[in-house]
Amino acid sequence: MTAPERILIVRLGALGDVVHGVPVAATLRAAWPGARIDWLVDPRYVPLLDLVECVDVKVPVDPRDLLRRGRRAAFLRTLRTLWRTRYDVAIDLQGLVKSAVLARLSGARSVIGFPGDHLREPLARVCYSVTPQPGAAPHVVHQNLALLRALGLREQHPRFPFKIPETAAANAVRRRAGLEGYVLINPGAAWPNKRWPPDRFGAVASAVHAQTGLPSIVLWGPGEESLAEAVVAASSGAAELAPPTTVADIVALAHTARVMLSGDTGPLHIAGAVGTPLVALFGPTDAARNGPWDPRDSVLSEHVRCECRYARQCARAVPCIDDITVTDVVHAVRTRLERAGFTRG
Repeated sequence: MTAPERILIVRLGALGDVVHGVPVAATLRAAWPGARIDWLVDPRYVPLLDLVECVDVKVPVDPRDLLRRGRRAAFLRTLRTLWRTRYDVAIDLQGLVKSAVLARLSGARSVIGFPGDHLREPLARVCYSVTPQPGAAPHVVHQNLALLRALGLREQHPRFPFKIPETAAANAVRRRAGLEGYVLINPGAAWPNKRWPPDRFGAVASAVHAQTGLPSIVLWGPGEESLAEAVVAASSGAAELAPPTTVADIVALAHTARVMLSGDTGPLHIAGAVGTPLVALFGPTDAARNGPWDPRDSVLSEHVRCECRYARQCARAVPCIDDITVTDVVHAVRTRLERAGFTRG
């Protein structure tokens, strides 16, 4: 087929979903090194895409701005800029009506999206020119890559070409942790039923420190500082609070962590993308679709028994993720460290 010269990727959010879309950009760049590859994204995630080497222009857009009197003009200017770029193809990785409409309004000659049975909002289908079947691959990374069949590209091993920044926060953590390194713990998540209890994270940090000598660094985002402090308080001195972090800090901290322990949330997927060994805890979401893609990583999941699959609120008095035990997580962390070649001392 004729090589497209201008390509637009549409994946507005959330953080982990943007990470999962990066291999699409990497595959397009490998196929057509001279193409212009732009990405339409929520403004909050532009700093993440600034670290992706194969994306040319990050186009920040918030569809809600159309309803905000003070922001409407800027939103319409963005649409006009997209239209004037004259994209050959737009690829909607999100599958919502808002993302599909934006892909169509970009003026791209062809709009690629998922078929109706793979869409959370089937009405989005009317905006697409081509809807290749993603096949049997369960993981969203491979489903995204399967859309490129419409451009004649074969699915490749996922690549995540992130630039690893040097940041003051990451350097400070490394100095405090010492040469042996550190465990990175991320206890937060947007959904309450994705969060494992903080006292258990603390107990894991304590046990892992006793067995390996590795300290733990506890990440926290907006509104999560008290949650992280509870992990530190329960760790018997084995964990300490991370400094306030940007996306660049998380990338840098994850890159040099010995292992990361986290639920299904953005920092987990960032860590996986930069090659960090992972121990992932899953409750309402399916690790086969959203979890680590490296077979060496460890996943502990209650998804099969979950009564609130893909619901933000748990149907039980105690979330199913709480059925994961401290003993099992400590064993998973030790096992993953051993697979990564870590030996104490």
